[in-house]
Amino acid sequence: MRRSAMKALFTVLNLTRTERTRIDRDRAVLVVSTMVTLGLIALYVFGKSTARW
Repeated sequence: MRRSAMKALFTVLNLTRTERTRIDRDRAVLVVSTMVTLGLIALYVFGKSTARW
């Protein structure tokens, strides 16, 4: 898990480089899927902390 998180972080940092103007499809999918995963984890933690689930 830690390795994939570091990979996603470096991918996001590489997207800001000016050498590449077109965002690679694989990188975009990786960033979006990481954001969705983190969102689901945050919802799970929020649900557990408020005891609504």
